Amino acid sequence: MRKLLMLPLLALIALSVSAQQEKTDTTIINKIKNEAINNSKIMDIVFHLTDVSGPRLTNSPGWFRAANYSIEQLKKWGIDKAQLEEWGNFGKGWEVKKSYIALTAPYYKTIIGYPKTWTKGTNGLVTAEVVLINIKDSTELNNFKGKLTGKVVLINRNDLYKQSFKPDATRYTDAELDSMANIKPDTARRGNDPQRFARFATMQRLNTLIKQMVETEGAIAMFTTGLTSHDGSVFVQNSTGLRLPKEDGSAAMLEMAIAYEDFMTLSRFAKAGIAAKLEMDVQSQFTSDETKAYNVIGEIKGTDPKLKNEVVMLGAHLDSWHGATGATDNAAGSAVMLEVMRVLKALNIQPRRTIRIALWSGEEQGLHGSRNYVANHFGDRKTMQLKPEQETISAYYNIDNGTGKVRGVYLEGNEKVKSIFADWLKPFNEMGAKTLTLDNTGGTDHISFNELGIPGFQFIQDDIEYDTRTHHSNMDSYDHLIPDDLKQIVSIVAAFVYNTAQRDEKLPRKELPKPAGR
Repeated sequence: MRKLLMLPLLALIALSVSAQQEKTDTTIINKIKNEAINNSKIMDIVFHLTDVSGPRLTNSPGWFRAANYSIEQLKKWGIDKAQLEEWGNFGKGWEVKKSYIALTAPYYKTIIGYPKTWTKGTNGLVTAEVVLINIKDSTELNNFKGKLTGKVVLINRNDLYKQSFKPDATRYTDAELDSMANIKPDTARRGNDPQRFARFATMQRLNTLIKQMVETEGAIAMFTTGLTSHDGSVFVQNSTGLRLPKEDGSAAMLEMAIAYEDFMTLSRFAKAGIAAKLEMDVQSQFTSDETKAYNVIGEIKGTDPKLKNEVVMLGAHLDSWHGATGATDNAAGSAVMLEVMRVLKALNIQPRRTIRIALWSGEEQGLHGSRNYVANHFGDRKTMQLKPEQETISAYYNIDNGTGKVRGVYLEGNEKVKSIFADWLKPFNEMGAKTLTLDNTGGTDHISFNELGIPGFQFIQDDIEYDTRTHHSNMDSYDHLIPDDLKQIVSIVAAFVYNTAQRDEKLPRKELPKPAGR
């Protein structure tokens, strides 16, 4: 009798649980998975963004080659409003035309090195001796006045390379994913370590002062390196103290990022009193007088009379650094988002809300493309003055952590979406994607949306060799991509975008952030 009385109660509980679950069209999700995995075009897309387009520093010829290819493909697939959209001023484009360095005495040896962004060349083949600057603070700079003209300068390093016995490429372990999933809201990361940032800022100020003196004294170039630039990988990006091109369009002093092993050889020569001589031929150029910058935009129009003016966005940054072709950072993410749009059109998806892709420029210099897009469309993060469009966007999804497959989602402290995303990940649990963490992750374009109260999400991805080999390095090429992982990412992102477009309601939001001020 007691069991019979319990049956209606259990039925009510089951109905309640069912009502809380997200309504998803499993037939469409299975079609998305099949198209993304068995009819994939991802590697052809990424080939054109990397090998064919080349390095994609913002406003460089390579960036525009990739942008024009993306627009051409979007139009070919039937995407509406595929175009460049101006976001504001950035600065002139710049590219490397030639880069050669070699040690010529006491013996010949090629040196692995790359000029940093927006720097000048050597005006042909030049020869130079090496000078090592070893100081504790700026007061000792006077000791080098009159001694640097025509020289190549190194700043002394006290760190020592230590062999690592860990593999370059790794995937998250179950224990690591469990730890991420169990993070509580009050322990989630809130930002950078202030002390670490202060130490870095102090070091940068001293390096900038050294550079200013070196340039004034007429040195040919400065060489820099880091402990990560070993075994053939050289991490190269912007020159010291220069995040963006100079406003007057002039080139900065030549700085070269070189391999750690080469740097330390030259350093030991200098300390031992052995004259090290180099020959160099570095050529670079600003590519046009255009200073406006652009994002690539396209969309699939919504069909629901009540919801078609609401928007679901997906995006990735199209720009890269120039040491290689920016495959994992971030042609992979851009190719994924292009492939998502192709998959949705190939299946003739008729979304209730409008689905909009954005491929950003200027991300590497400070999220400029996405931040300016958000400011132009949604409001001002500094004052939190919102525009009407801010209310119409449901979510923004971003990929920018290399080639590794998706293992889940960073919820950015938004507990309200946890159960929704858990249901959406269920069809992909068998693919290794099931972790939801309240933690946040930084350094990429979803931040621009979160700063204005719009739900922006970055997916958890396996690191593979992102930090050890490819991120901002000369090894960031097509060959470091994993096709099966990229196909898995496409299927998950496409499903999330589709589910968001089909919901009766927009995704729930966190409390509106406070104004960022200056």
